[in-house]
Amino acid sequence: MPRTGSALFSGFRVLGLYSNHVPHALRYHQKHREFYVVTSVGKSFHTFNVSRLGIVCVSNSLPDDITCLAADRMLVFAASGTTVCAFARNKEVVMRYHGHKQEVRLLLPLGDHLVSADSGGDVIVWDVQGGDIYLQLNFDPGTFDVSAMMHPSTYLNKVLLGSRQGALQLWNIRTSKLLFTFPGWSAAVTVLQQSPAVDVVGVGTATGHIIIHNIRLDETLMSFTQDWGPISTLAFRTDGPPIMASGSPQGHIALWDLERQQLVAQQRHAHRTAVAAATFLHGEPLLVTNGADNAIKVWIFDQEGSGARLLRCRQGHSAPPTTIHHHGNDGKNILSAGQDGSLQSFSTVHERFNKNMGHGSISKKKEKKKKKGLAYEELRLPAVTVLASAVARQSDWDGVVALHRGRLAASTWNYHRCTMGAHHLKPPAVRKNAVATAVDITSCGNFAVIGSSCGRVDIYNLQSGLHRGCYGDEEKAHSGVVRGVATDTLNQLTVSCGSDWLLKFWRFKTRKQEVVLKLNAAPASLRLHRDSGMVAMAMDDFTLVVVDMETKRIVRKFAGHHGNITDMTFSPDGRWLVTTAMDCTIRTWDLPSGSLVDCFLVAMAPVGVSMSPTGDFLATAHVDSLGVYLWTNRSLCGPVGLRPLPADYQPEEETLPSAAAALTEQEVTSEEPDDAFQSAEQLGAELVTLSLMPESRWKSLLHLDAIKRRNRPLAPPAAPPSAPFFLPTRPGLTPQFALPSTTKEDSQSKVLPWGLLTQRSEFAVALELALDTGSFDGPLRLLKDCGPAGVSVELTCLMSEGGGANSLLLAFIQMVDSMLASGRDFDLAHAYLALFLKVSQSEHSFRLLL
Repeated sequence: MPRTGSALFSGFRVLGLYSNHVPHALRYHQKHREFYVVTSVGKSFHTFNVSRLGIVCVSNSLPDDITCLAADRMLVFAASGTTVCAFARNKEVVMRYHGHKQEVRLLLPLGDHLVSADSGGDVIVWDVQGGDIYLQLNFDPGTFDVSAMMHPSTYLNKVLLGSRQGALQLWNIRTSKLLFTFPGWSAAVTVLQQSPAVDVVGVGTATGHIIIHNIRLDETLMSFTQDWGPISTLAFRTDGPPIMASGSPQGHIALWDLERQQLVAQQRHAHRTAVAAATFLHGEPLLVTNGADNAIKVWIFDQEGSGARLLRCRQGHSAPPTTIHHHGNDGKNILSAGQDGSLQSFSTVHERFNKNMGHGSISKKKEKKKKKGLAYEELRLPAVTVLASAVARQSDWDGVVALHRGRLAASTWNYHRCTMGAHHLKPPAVRKNAVATAVDITSCGNFAVIGSSCGRVDIYNLQSGLHRGCYGDEEKAHSGVVRGVATDTLNQLTVSCGSDWLLKFWRFKTRKQEVVLKLNAAPASLRLHRDSGMVAMAMDDFTLVVVDMETKRIVRKFAGHHGNITDMTFSPDGRWLVTTAMDCTIRTWDLPSGSLVDCFLVAMAPVGVSMSPTGDFLATAHVDSLGVYLWTNRSLCGPVGLRPLPADYQPEEETLPSAAAALTEQEVTSEEPDDAFQSAEQLGAELVTLSLMPESRWKSLLHLDAIKRRNRPLAPPAAPPSAPFFLPTRPGLTPQFALPSTTKEDSQSKVLPWGLLTQRSEFAVALELALDTGSFDGPLRLLKDCGPAGVSVELTCLMSEGGGANSLLLAFIQMVDSMLASGRDFDLAHAYLALFLKVSQSEHSFRLLL
């Protein structure tokens, strides 16, 4: 059977996706008494609790990307293309609404109905439970293109529609009548929002005007102007202060005082992109915002002057990652640098362990001038192109070194403090147009080796940030651009390659050149596996070359990619080399056999790849995607047959992992218990199987006497004397209580005669039946249900002194013999047999005494 897809890797999940341009939906759970925010991440949506911004649930994926979201008390509604889906429990699709011909872009839950509007001018009112169309309105997009919807508070069955032409219409969806038309303000309506006051609505326009309008009197109460362009969102505080928040396409948030009718505060650069939605929690001074910069933020208003500060945040890359790298030896953290200039660490265990190390700045001293009017973008470093990290001395000084696009100086970062370091590693006396191109940190964590476009390879001390020398004569290691540098485990050798088609080996301490290898093409990048001493190079002709640092010879050559090789990584044992290229393939090469053993296609070209030091996950980053994708290594879960693939092998496309992949597989398994694997009662006739009983149920059987002596009470419990309600007294001048007289019945013994206890127990009866049938499963099941003391009583009752018989003793011995013969419950059989011999020996000793 031909192989389909990848035989070695399977999609697991995606990290670092939190939000996109779709406005979020906020819902309140009555039972949990907690607010939840729902954000779209493409074809699925995530649900976070606002109290901690922890992810609660991930929905199942839809065929197309989600265009809008809405939520009521029970369901979450998501529009995907022309279909609207209703999700129960934030995960499962329970209803689909079909009827739109164009893409749905607006949703509004209204009691038992759902109002949806598409780009073609159709507005449909749905019956939520039945899925039928309750009402359909058709508008001409040329005269009234619906751009906003809202339900005015206390207006029963009323919907207010806003248009791109600027007019507003108030409709009764039950009678299908147009109640009133508002002429508008000669600007496209972008937002409609209900204010805390009845009949008052906030209207945001494309020209930046905010109108507070009374729809009952058709009167404008006040208006504001935002200088940042169109109004992207509006929100009103409901906890007391009359504050309104407005969002802008630049990512700024303006705060307006409705009583004084003026701007009171600004939150500049709240998001790197347009603010998709902003919502105040009901009765709380908290504002929830999201944007296309892949961020969810919660702001708290606890400062003077109606200002807000960031309370908590969940943020990923706002631009696609450029490079990824596993940090540490446990494989639980992935360093990722994005085109947005940020450096982040994603945890494969839980999102609460994620770290946002922020953006690099040109100088911390210059950063203070930002408050004096220096432009915001002038202080930020460009995007990180190359990354290197070490954990050996990261608690003492900076352990991460990053190279930036178009800059010669390298920046250092501290992983523990999650901040940029104090050093900028830059060689002395270098021409201005030189750029740093390659970097590596020694295994001891003390030095950084950096190559540049002018051919230099320099060494820096990470503790002090000082320049410690360079390789080559005349301070030049290569005659062209340095494409890669690496150092071995013991700091004995340094290897570098450049665009001059040369691979050079240097002594790390003396910086003297040892061996030079002439290559058949210019290398594009270099990767070293320190444990095996193998150096892999990606060439400009789309081939791969592997060099052994011990023999300093080329040991393997691979060809097969049809595009630029973007990244490569070794497996922990050095057996596999995984490469990614712009031909959208991820290939795995087996170094001992020198062949291609796995290859698969992905929808988006991968630009970065890294395998965890433990070998359990493969992480990839792709163009036009903000997340980091994880693939599980199937060879760790079971045997995988890897065979050399032919030269003309056509790979199959693998679907990129989604956030709901792992959760979906678990649910399918739990819903189909019939297909679950059940272990056999006995694996083999020559094996013995232990019982699943706790050790205390059979280990304490031989020590019951010691346990009873240890737990024996010091004094018997004394029953309190029962007193009558009216205490009897003796006649006389001095009142005295009369003691109750003892009767003959009370003085008699309450010990029952032995003959009344001679009836046999349920275990003894089952044992007699098993002696006739030959099956001892019934009595064994009863004996398992008894505790240690109960087992001792049952075995004592089998003896003649306990009312038993010799036939019961024979039946019990046969039961133990059948347990030993079958090999099952091996520990219980020995424990029961030892207790039986102990009890029978005690009875024999008692008879001798008599």
